[in-house]
This record gives sequence, structure tokens and C-alpha cells, in this order.
Amino acid sequence: MSLRLLLPEEGVKELMTTWPDEPRVYQRDVDQLDHVVKLLDAYMETGCAPASEIAVVRAPNPSLNPLVFQTNGRTDPAKLRKLYESGHTVRLGNLQRVMPLMADISHGIQQETGYSNYIHAFVTPSGEQGLRHHWDQQMAVIVQLEGVKRWQLWKPPVEAPMREFNESWRVWKQEYIPTWEAAGPDLEIHLEAGQSMLLPRGWVHNPAVLDTNERSVHLTFAIRERTPFWIAERLVQDAIKDPEFRRVILPEQLKDEGLAHEVSAVREGIIRYFQQLDPAAVAGVLRDASLTELEYTT
Repeated sequence: MSLRLLLPEEGVKELMTTWPDEPRVYQRDVDQLDHVVKLLDAYMETGCAPASEIAVVRAPNPSLNPLVFQTNGRTDPAKLRKLYESGHTVRLGNLQRVMPLMADISHGIQQETGYSNYIHAFVTPSGEQGLRHHWDQQMAVIVQLEGVKRWQLWKPPVEAPMREFNESWRVWKQEYIPTWEAAGPDLEIHLEAGQSMLLPRGWVHNPAVLDTNERSVHLTFAIRERTPFWIAERLVQDAIKDPEFRRVILPEQLKDEGLAHEVSAVREGIIRYFQQLDPAAVAGVLRDASLTELEYTT
């Protein structure tokens, strides 16, 4: 299981060798992913999907309180169906945790790329819209399984968002949407069943189903890119093994002059610590971590 279930060979090559910074659309072969639609419908109809992994939203409103589709803390399929029939998009999150096929694909992608990832499914009724304008912090591979979804796309308004930095909800400005809509999208893609799209981090997207006769079902494979900051975090995290970084900083030392002195001392200590590290040995540890850690942990 790997990226080749999501993309044709040329798409895999481009992703692995250049990591595109602009959206790309590819035609893919029919494969196991196309059979997932029935499983998604079954999850919704039976209530087997974990309530904690479900989000229900209909633009322009925010996501509904999860209690509206739960009974006794569990997903209530009748309530979920009623919301869907009233025009709400149902997002089934983290399928790699609950669906063996998706777990295999997610694991394969991580073994191939060294990037952890997660998989969400979006089921949108015909003629409706779930999420509105926003951007994400990682590369996404959008796999359209059923119907057609229009993606209005704008170039990134912020530079290289990642995790807690430049997330759309943290730096959002009220004038964003009116400005984007007045100017019109930089790209507009009508993603059809059987196609996949690379959506680089930071690109604003406003997806909607225009067809009033057919719903849309797509999978989003969110791929958490590694960055130099990831390496820096791991290096600092391991510094706890050095007693110098476990000593107590006294309350008096937290005052202005004392704290400035401590900052200087720690900076010098980190430099010494980094200088004695064996890059090859650290690289081996990092490589193992890239293949095994499932989520950001630092």
C-alpha cells in the first residue's frame, strides 16, 4: 500500500522528487480506494464511526456541536442521516485508526516518504457545501471517489504554515473572504471521480458541490511534511539526558537579570551539547522516528 493507490506514477515521482508548491491534478487508475465508498456509507448508516471522529458542517456556518448526532455518547445513525439529508457535509475523520485498509495505506505512505499522515473522508450532499475558505498546514492529496467537487483556490496568503504557526484560524483576518471573492480565485478545478489533486500547504481552498443531482465523496490524505524544525525539536528533546538541562532554576533566577543570565547559560549549553553530537548516529535515530511516529509529539 503506498502513494501509488492515490496517484499515477508521474504524480508519485513529482511528489517524491520536487514536492510541488502549486496544485496538480492527475487521472488515476481504478483501485481499492474506489470500493471505500460502500464502507463509508455503512459507517454512516450503522453508527459504527466513532462519534469523536465525526464533524458535521454546512457553509457558511461552523461545525455543529457533536451532541446533535449522538445518543448516549455514541454516533446515532438516524440523527446523522437527518443532518446529511438537510444538506450537511459529514466528515469521517482519521480513517487510518478505524479501517484496516486505510491503516495499511497510511503505513505504506509513511514507509515510502518518512511522513506521518492521516485520512479524512468528506461526504457532501448534491448542491451543497461543507467547509468554506481556509488553508491547511500540510500537503494534501485529494482523491475524488464519487461526483464532482469544485475547488476555488487562492495562492497562500501566509508563508509556509505548519502546525501551530500560521494556521488559518490563528491568523485569520475578517477581510480575507471578501477580498478573495472580489478578486476571484487564482485557480478553479472541478475534480471528477477518478481524479486526484495535490493541494500544497497554505493554498486557500473553497470546495463546493455544484451538481444538484449527485453527491460528492472524497478522501483527503493529509501528509505531515518534515522540516528542519522537526530535527531541531528532536535534538532539543534529547538534551534532557544531559544533567545540565535538568538542574533547578531558582525563583530568584527568574527575575530580569537572573533570567537573562540563565538564557545565556542555556544557549551556551545547547551549543556545547549540539557540538558533541554524532550526526550519523542522530540521523539513524531520526530515520527510525520518521517511519514510526504517528503524530507530532513535541
